[in-house]
Amino acid sequence: MAAQLLEGKAVAASVLDEVKKRSAELTAEGVTPGLGTILVGDDGASAGYVARKHETCETVGIKSFHIDVGADKTQADLLAAVDDFNNNLEVDAYLIQYPVPDQFDFNEAITRMDPDKDADGLHPVNLGKLVLQEHGPVPCTPAGIQAMFVHYGIDISGKEVVVIGRGPTLGRPLSLLLTLKQPGANAAVTIVHTGVKDISFYTKRADIVVAAAGVPNFVQPEMIKPGAIVVSGGITWEGKKLLADVDESVGEVASWITPRLGGVGPTTVAMLLRNTVHAAERRAS
Repeated sequence: MAAQLLEGKAVAASVLDEVKKRSAELTAEGVTPGLGTILVGDDGASAGYVARKHETCETVGIKSFHIDVGADKTQADLLAAVDDFNNNLEVDAYLIQYPVPDQFDFNEAITRMDPDKDADGLHPVNLGKLVLQEHGPVPCTPAGIQAMFVHYGIDISGKEVVVIGRGPTLGRPLSLLLTLKQPGANAAVTIVHTGVKDISFYTKRADIVVAAAGVPNFVQPEMIKPGAIVVSGGITWEGKKLLADVDESVGEVASWITPRLGGVGPTTVAMLLRNTVHAAERRAS
């Protein structure tokens, strides 16, 4: 069996077409959507992610704003950057690029954000809205994964999903999102992590496995039920090479699999810009 590819680029292109149209309509009304980014520290991979977000903004008519908080700065500097974007009327939504260096408190900074300007959907208020299934920005990587299932006609309702990883940006919010009673969800979700003794016990029975552990090649073919759908959400950098959580050989067992490049990444950026346009529409209304 050779798995079909869950290409994120096609999904992202569809979302970005919609974002571009809505952005143009807002601009014509005198409201140009604005996205801000805060880069904390000097990590090259994080800087690359931020640059790609701003490049994509330019293609869809969203104005970009950016603040660098260097590794030599303090928590007070990070909070000042948050206050700056909270008070900037041109910034409809913004994010703090995650992760941040150990000397910074990401949770304190997120909590200080204006929840209406939370581009990543990670503010406690917005995670609470996700739990209650109320309208609000949805965390971008989970939303992108859900959009992939919908785009490729993969019905996960009632299916068993195993999420490997419990991180705040992917594993935990994805588990909430996929259990909601709505299209592209309504699944039975189990979260496991690297502290679980026998992860294969769970993954071998799963219809869908989402790897978000941040451990290169963690998921191997013998861990997957033949015909299962496998999504690699976790990544690790080895120098300039990007390594996925899912070994490429899993494609010989799965029915669908994300590629090493061009899978979840493009959809994450697209959902970020969709959240930004949503916020700009609230400003315009």
